[in-house]
Formats: sequence, structure tokens, C-alpha cells
Amino acid sequence: MKDAHFEFALRRDGFDVHRNTMPPGAMVSEHAHPFDVRALVLNGEITLTVEGIEYAYREGDIFVLPAGHRHAEAVGPAGVDYLVGRRPLPAGPTIDQSGA
Repeated sequence: MKDAHFEFALRRDGFDVHRNTMPPGAMVSEHAHPFDVRALVLNGEITLTVEGIEYAYREGDIFVLPAGHRHAEAVGPAGVDYLVGRRPLPAGPTIDQSGA
């Protein structure tokens, strides 16, 4: 998928779009994001570990992580460059505390 088409689809679906680069061998311990993630690997490799299972993503691959989904990240020997969309969770209902 071409970068421009992927970026268009992200914006259409309500994602904020960023380009991210991580250095060779970088590791990020298990964590979760308060937003949905959709990313296209532009070059290099990143491995996500989700529930003990490793998933490797290389150039042209897309990965998706729903908000709150715990995962760890490990970058390959050439680093990784990816186009990433982050979509905040919708605001929850507000409670009227005015007493009206």
C-alpha cells in the first residue's frame, strides 16, 4: 500500500498521523496505549509481543493495536521507520452535576 493512500485512510478514519523512527535493537517493555494504533512499516522491522506471542512486521506490513491492548516492542537490527495513526478513544458520557 502506498504511504499516501495509507495516510489518507488513517485521516478518513479519525486517526492523527505521525511518522516514527526507532533505532536498531530498541526495546520497549510491555505497555498499553490509551488510543487505537494503526501503522504501516515503511522500512526495517519491529516485533510486537502480544499475550506471549511474537509478531514480526517488515516493510509493507500493517499492524493494528486497539486502545488498552498490552504489548512489548523489539526493533530489528536495521531499525524501523513507520507511518502511524493514533485515534483517541471517544469521550464518555458527561454527568450533569448542576442539580438541574
